[in-house]
Amino acid sequence: MVTVARVRPGTIADELGIKPGTELLAVNGKDVQDFLDWEFLTADDTLLVHARQPDGEEFEFDIERPEGEPLGVELVPPSVRRCANRCEFCFIEGLPKGLRKNLYIRDDDYRLSFAYGNFATLSNLKERDEQRIIEYRLSPLYVSVHATPWEARKVLLNNPRVPNIVEQLTRLATHGIQFHCQMVVVPGLNDGAVLEQTLTDLWNLGEAVITVAVVPVGLTQFNHLFKGESMGPERSAVLLDAVARWEARGLAERGTRWVFGSDELYLQAGLPLPDAPFYEDFPQIENGVGSVASLRMALDEGLPSLPPMPGRRIGVVTGSAMAPLMPELVRRIEAQTGASIEVIRAENSLFGSGVTTAGLLVGADMRRVLAGREDLDLALIPAESINEDGLFLDDDTFEALRAAVPVPVRASYDFVDVLAGEPDQAMLSGVA
Repeated sequence: MVTVARVRPGTIADELGIKPGTELLAVNGKDVQDFLDWEFLTADDTLLVHARQPDGEEFEFDIERPEGEPLGVELVPPSVRRCANRCEFCFIEGLPKGLRKNLYIRDDDYRLSFAYGNFATLSNLKERDEQRIIEYRLSPLYVSVHATPWEARKVLLNNPRVPNIVEQLTRLATHGIQFHCQMVVVPGLNDGAVLEQTLTDLWNLGEAVITVAVVPVGLTQFNHLFKGESMGPERSAVLLDAVARWEARGLAERGTRWVFGSDELYLQAGLPLPDAPFYEDFPQIENGVGSVASLRMALDEGLPSLPPMPGRRIGVVTGSAMAPLMPELVRRIEAQTGASIEVIRAENSLFGSGVTTAGLLVGADMRRVLAGREDLDLALIPAESINEDGLFLDDDTFEALRAAVPVPVRASYDFVDVLAGEPDQAMLSGVA
């Protein structure tokens, strides 16, 4: 059973009188347990929907809809399957106390893996779950493999009852399910021989494993479970050498690099980041694989559209990792527009200096570096640092930040999304 959160005006559901709070019990005689059932069972154009209205009265709606026309129902967000693991490198384990409650939810949900690209370990899958994945063809799934050798995976996930991931993936692959996989590499636990065995096992699954991302372990000042060592430049370089060997094999035998190192791995190793074509169609960009190349590509494409802005003074706030890469980008914008651009490096005050990603900067960091900056006409901050509700991770709001600093602030993904507008509007509106 799922519950209606909102009915869009003028839609079929609105015409039928379905109201927020209505419980959707069954479709064509099949029980609706969650949003997956609703999405798949309502794919037909002829529907018999059994529902319970907010007053408790039950109805059946006999629906004949034109092909492709949406029903117009938005559902209450599902309860999230919680993670039973306690990975030493888990982001949740690195959060300080006192943040909003939903940040501490450890999801490990195959449904969200399919719907939103969330990585899941599949360690809480039951036989019935596998059957649903196969029946609904939930593919591709995004899977946190970390290690395929069973004993190594038990240690990494801090869970002696974790199932054998190779057996799980093999069963699903037999039915045509495909995967994007990730390995968060912890020195001494899943590098070296474990890394090689893991990549070999995933390679042997053939076309079922579409890509693999290799990501270095990242720690905040609050990590209390982690007992290993951080990656460091030398280890990162060794890891990239191993990745390069598998990339070469992928290109030679399958026409794809198949395995990719994250941007953070290149930055830690002090090696230049590849250009956009290296990342093919950016299959794991949400995992930090090719983010910088994507930014450069967006600037390449959008630079001609930037208007003249002679004499304008713009500040670009970024984290420690991106700060050394920014001058190359902003010099190009300056040459195109005549603006004067300053790269403003912000250190993470919430998670500590070891967390260098711009997207994890918090409101307090922005306030600190933009306080007293009356000399700027505009400040750009990383849009990734704000959620859809306009909140930073420290619960500061974007609106409060804009009110607190003496310079108009815009949230930007790639510079062009803000600066391509009319100069006066881009400089003065301050609208995200």
